[in-house]
Amino acid sequence: MVTYTATVTAGGAILKYIISEPLDLVWLGWVGQALVLIGLAGFPIAMGIAVTRYRLYEIDILINRTLVYGALTVTLALVYFGGVTATQAILQAFTGQEQQPQLAVVASTLVIAALFTPLSRRIQSFMDRRFYRRKYDARKTLEAFSATLRDETDLDRLGEDLVAVVRETMQPAHVGLWVRPGTGWDGNEDGEPY
Repeated sequence: MVTYTATVTAGGAILKYIISEPLDLVWLGWVGQALVLIGLAGFPIAMGIAVTRYRLYEIDILINRTLVYGALTVTLALVYFGGVTATQAILQAFTGQEQQPQLAVVASTLVIAALFTPLSRRIQSFMDRRFYRRKYDARKTLEAFSATLRDETDLDRLGEDLVAVVRETMQPAHVGLWVRPGTGWDGNEDGEPY
């Protein structure tokens, strides 16, 4: 698609500057100018389609981080300024003094420092659930499997669970579990695939 827009732009430039000017064909110059403008306007659109369609530059990660840290920044800024205002109002009510900004700023900064990591995790989890459902489902499946891995003692059942988790999270065309000979994983000693 980017090649098409570059071709349209180059064709318009050739029509305008190489063919129409020496031959003094004004109408061909207008056509060339229109093609150049269409090609230049279509170039960012073609780049956007290429980036989103072929996942160039891992744009989904960039969008995810932008959503998470943008929401986190706005939330923390609101908490900070609300905390400063509330702390000043409380201190004025108790002490009767007009100026006490240092204590209010320090208290709000400590609250922000304490809230950063839990709030960041919550916002990331919300964004994953809302916009990246497949990633969220895969993570939940792996967490459930890790709990099963801790509790399961039957190795045959564990092998079946492992194959099921790989199928569900990674969705490969084929899944196989090979066990090293002599381990006794599946009851036979020859290391056949599970």
